Amino acid sequence: MSSFKTLDDIGDVHGTRVLVREDLNVPMDGNRVTDDTRLRSAAPTIIELADKGAIVLVLGHFGRPKGPTPDMSLSRIAKPLEVVLGRPVRYIDWEGDAASVATLMPGDIALLENTRFFGGEEKNDPAVIARFAALGDLYVNDAFSAAHLAHASTEGLAHVLPAYAGRAMQAELEALEKALGNPEHPVAAVVGGAKVSTKLDVLKHLVARVDHLIIGGGMANTFLAARGIDVGKSLCEHDLKDTVLEILDAADKADCTVHLPYDVVVAKEFRANPPVRTVNVHEVAADEMILDVGPAAVEALADVLKTCKTLVWNGPLGAFEIAPFDMATVALARTAAALTQGGSLISVAGGGDTVAALNHAGVAADFTFVSTAGGAFLEWMEGRELPGVKALEAGQLFDLKRDIR
Repeated sequence: MSSFKTLDDIGDVHGTRVLVREDLNVPMDGNRVTDDTRLRSAAPTIIELADKGAIVLVLGHFGRPKGPTPDMSLSRIAKPLEVVLGRPVRYIDWEGDAASVATLMPGDIALLENTRFFGGEEKNDPAVIARFAALGDLYVNDAFSAAHLAHASTEGLAHVLPAYAGRAMQAELEALEKALGNPEHPVAAVVGGAKVSTKLDVLKHLVARVDHLIIGGGMANTFLAARGIDVGKSLCEHDLKDTVLEILDAADKADCTVHLPYDVVVAKEFRANPPVRTVNVHEVAADEMILDVGPAAVEALADVLKTCKTLVWNGPLGAFEIAPFDMATVALARTAAALTQGGSLISVAGGGDTVAALNHAGVAADFTFVSTAGGAFLEWMEGRELPGVKALEAGQLFDLKRDIR
């Protein structure tokens, strides 16, 4: 870790053209950005470089275009980014881009068009890398959420220009290092969500690295069923019984305690505020479904967190989008937040549903770090090498002319 360079290592950048890869793939309603979290995350790096006199050229993708299309143009992001930054942002199309960049002055900020308008971007095509690199002198990757993609703008550029991690990328990597790279034990992991099948690699990776594995959501039903418990008509992947038993066996061998709910909240239909029962897991009726972890189990899990130094959280404990099945997630999240604020716990959370759940509980700001990355966060939890991060660590420059021949 820390083998990558940051903005602290960049030196004098006055008049230097800096290509900054940000995650600009924000949700939109027409031309209105409905959640500017990613733009706000990009702001510190862009502003710091501009304040140092760099010519800041912002790269990013939007959607999955098959070619140039107006509804996926980053021209629509220029004004919202300008509002967040509090300073002018110039939009530059790929037509005549070099000439436009040549007119920029130190401290100027320009937003380049959607990188995915080039078919070779997602193929990490050397010709596209060369096209991007010709516009800049340095490369800064500030988009951890795209770090699992080996694309021209996320990975390729780091091999042909001096490469640095931006402030958002740096914060993310430092937080993840504290959470699983070199954490303070005991370590707890909360893994929730609908299906075990989507997080098999995460679970297999975690049991060898954490002291407590807390399983919630529909995943918990699959684990309970594998242990011979009748879960009624709950969401459950019965065909994964053997895989679940292998994970439990691996956890035993690694001295990792797997925590499953022993009381649960059940209902006969999945809707807001239906008639519910809180029962022991052995008392679920054939026509009932488990939709949340029960209060006794949540209290026991809170006691577990009080013994831990580090927490990694990915996924809700129940169907938190619908009341009253948000209670377990909210209660445990608030416990984790209080322990974090009290200084006894380092808490790192990530993934779309997780961020929504922590915001719903009102505690996202009280965790040590909350990652907005989806796929990249999940692949990191699986122990995979992220190409965008690996390229920053490698720091190896290639000969562009040789590479594209």
